[in-house]
Amino acid sequence: MASSSSSRLLATAVLTALFAGAMSVVKVSFTVEKGSDAKKLVLEIDYTGPGDNLAEVELRQYGSEEWQPLTKKGDLWEVSCSKALVDPFNLRFLSKNGMRNVFDQVFSTDFQIGKTYASEE
Repeated sequence: MASSSSSRLLATAVLTALFAGAMSVVKVSFTVEKGSDAKKLVLEIDYTGPGDNLAEVELRQYGSEEWQPLTKKGDLWEVSCSKALVDPFNLRFLSKNGMRNVFDQVFSTDFQIGKTYASEE
């Protein structure tokens, strides 16, 4: 009986931990940095959520099915294109612990350098 009770307790603890992780609030903000222009986006990203450390960041432009990887340079993330960027932008994150988040229509090409934009999630 003690074994059955321990198993149920362990299962409950695991389910509680999984549910709590699934319900964690993700907050992200993007500050457009110097060097950004019509063909290049340089961002400082403040990401708070499960797996606070970002492993990958990708951008999808309006009308595209392709995700473009951003390159990490110090504390900044950047992407360059041969043509002008098409907004609004969708951003996808993968944290170092495997959590994936997608933020749709985060901001547009009328961005201002130094301005911070926050996700709606």
